[in-house]
Amino acid sequence: MTVRVLVVDDHPVVRAGLVMVLGIDPDIEVVGEAGDGREAIERAAELEPDVVLTDLQMPEVDGVGVAAQIASTDGGPKVLILTTYDTDRSIVAAVEAGAAGYLLKDTPADEIIEAVKSAAADHSVLPGPIAEKLAAKQAEPKLPELTERERDVLACVANGSSNAATAKELFISVATVKTHLIHVFQKLQVDDRTSAVTKAIQLGIIEAPS
Repeated sequence: MTVRVLVVDDHPVVRAGLVMVLGIDPDIEVVGEAGDGREAIERAAELEPDVVLTDLQMPEVDGVGVAAQIASTDGGPKVLILTTYDTDRSIVAAVEAGAAGYLLKDTPADEIIEAVKSAAADHSVLPGPIAEKLAAKQAEPKLPELTERERDVLACVANGSSNAATAKELFISVATVKTHLIHVFQKLQVDDRTSAVTKAIQLGIIEAPS
């Protein structure tokens, strides 16, 4: 099966080089080119390629924006990011936005071809330290998401306020304070006020009372 590719880069010489590299393989067809992110999104919708090979740093819309826009389309093409440095934080943002992976611009021609085919086959392309960063990030425990009002109630409790005093300070009813505390206990997986305050401070959700 022929892999249809859209090549995106704001430098015409780089773009032409990529088109030439991909043209080496008989199973790849370059169906179009684009010079910026906005044009890439438009051409991807028009040409329906299998893979969009796009530069990371571009005018109008960058590679992160291209990945986010195209990945939000059901059955849309896979996005491969091209970048100069594999330490660029934007690579992680692009992958989290839906990109299949990334390649350095000095990647050998045969590896670029294989990466394009891998992306088309729905495989991730994540070489080097970025893969390690993403794995570490995914392994990090997620903090409980407390609403702003739940944090306010918990901060009052941390300062030693009773439910009645908290209600008065926040201009809400005592029943509402109790409801917020129940939600806080559930989210923090604790059973009482003291444990909730202790855990929230440890997680950095609220500051320790001065």
